[in-house]
Amino acid sequence: MIHFSEEIKAEFIKTGKRLAAEHLIGGNFGNLSARREDEGFFITRTGSYLDDPGDPVHVPIFGEVPAAASSEWRVHRAVYQSTRHRAIVHAHPPYAVAASLALHEIIPLDSEGKMFCPIIPIAQGEPGSPELAEDVAECLALSPLCIARGHGTFAAGKTLEEGYLFTSLAEHACRVLSLMPSFKQM
Repeated sequence: MIHFSEEIKAEFIKTGKRLAAEHLIGGNFGNLSARREDEGFFITRTGSYLDDPGDPVHVPIFGEVPAAASSEWRVHRAVYQSTRHRAIVHAHPPYAVAASLALHEIIPLDSEGKMFCPIIPIAQGEPGSPELAEDVAECLALSPLCIARGHGTFAAGKTLEEGYLFTSLAEHACRVLSLMPSFKQM
């Protein structure tokens, strides 16, 4: 059995608390993972609260998955199998979820969104499904960020902090877009 380090656990807690403070997650929705050199990754436990996630679970890149692993382990595994990303943040930001139900892709209008992620793709598939895993992995091979239609964001990068920043960026961009119709009526 591979054990996590206290450093990994501290990263999970720090990121989870930031996501909760910005209302990018609700209840026990969302999950975090961090890839390690042993050809596996650590992921939050199924049903855990991200601001107090408990001990992460090690999942091998190939092979049997522990029952305690988050239900989205398939998505995380598919991304790690097909990209060089080292960390993934999956959250449920409400404006991003709403935008994913109305649009086929998100084109940010705000300056940060335009600069860091000019197109946010929308992935398809039911939560935890092989179809969602495949589509998110394809999206994250081309972009650091995507939104699963009606489900939430998947943001990847070198660190959990980078994934958090892209998650926050998605919510901000979608919030700005949601305000646009009211300004057009002026």
